[in-house]
Amino acid sequence: MSQFEIRSYPKSELALLYFPGADPHVALNRLNSWIHRCRDLDEALQHCHLSPRAKFFSAQAVRLIVDYLGEP
Repeated sequence: MSQFEIRSYPKSELALLYFPGADPHVALNRLNSWIHRCRDLDEALQHCHLSPRAKFFSAQAVRLIVDYLGEP
């Protein structure tokens, strides 16, 4: 059973879960790259009104990310 919890996360915290050991800025850039390469995910996140300037991923956005990219 997974330990990962679907909840609101600061963007850099979620990115570091996907890229542990990376610099937070680098981890976020990598996660954003993954998101943008997955067009269906990118579009789904736009429909849940995720602002590129937002500092947090909502629980809804985290659920979408995990559905498309898998758990960190």
